[in-house]
Amino acid sequence: MPLNLEDKKVLVAEVTEVAKTALSVVAAEYRGLTVSQMTDLRSKARASGVYMRVIKNTLARKAFAGTAFEPVGPKLKGPLVLAFSKDDPGAAARVVKAFSKDHDKLVATLVSLGGDVLSGKDLDKVASLPTRAQALSQLLGVLKAPIQKLVGTIAAPNQKLVRTIAAVRDAKPATA
Repeated sequence: MPLNLEDKKVLVAEVTEVAKTALSVVAAEYRGLTVSQMTDLRSKARASGVYMRVIKNTLARKAFAGTAFEPVGPKLKGPLVLAFSKDDPGAAARVVKAFSKDHDKLVATLVSLGGDVLSGKDLDKVASLPTRAQALSQLLGVLKAPIQKLVGTIAAPNQKLVRTIAAVRDAKPATA
């Protein structure tokens, strides 16, 4: 059913609001997927905090105007589903990658992250980005490492002395 002008304006405004706050977007060609497969994809996206929308490319270009995803507009070709990551930059890429493993009809055509437009082949790189919790734990590990090494260095002579005394103690009863 074709959209009238008012519906198109509402759709463009909705996608613009999402694009302003999104961290990344993945455009994937969905030609050949059934309605039930698309419904399954949308439910998995919702569960991962990903906003997914099928929109005409001309309307998407209008929605992307003035956002970080403006360079994506000219590269939109064919029937595409757009997946926006709202909280985690790699969430949309992970959803598309996981779904495309089981459904070869879903093909990522481009990925945009931080204003840069990458090809669909770079989907794996974006999908492998750590989540916020993983990134914070990695940062904590990096911050904690120098302190652990310092404590280990300070404690090493005492540990070595204790081990030497224990070895001497163990050796005396054996000779007696």
